Amino acid sequence: MEEIKKKQPVSIPEVQEILGKGDPEMMDQIQRWTYDYVSKFVTADPKNAKKMKQVLVKECELTEEEAVELVNIRPTSMAELRSFTFGWKKLILAETLEKILRTIQEHS
Repeated sequence: MEEIKKKQPVSIPEVQEILGKGDPEMMDQIQRWTYDYVSKFVTADPKNAKKMKQVLVKECELTEEEAVELVNIRPTSMAELRSFTFGWKKLILAETLEKILRTIQEHS
């Protein structure tokens, strides 16, 4: 078994990109299932997803985990965005929520 070298939250488009670099014949069953899943459901470009995650972390002061959640879900309205951020149990100002929504729209 391979040693874990680094733990980092990645979005679904990034998972597709990472697994897509490997040889499908060399993947174990879980990797194949994961690759099949992400290939069917990914709608965002991995580069756009990475950029969106970076902007959300840097300019909107979200954690990487929070940014990945939003990249994966890509809420399209303020009400939908609030339903996700409410679960984080931290106060996010209205201006920041607007900036988050703009960032998601710009990079989708």
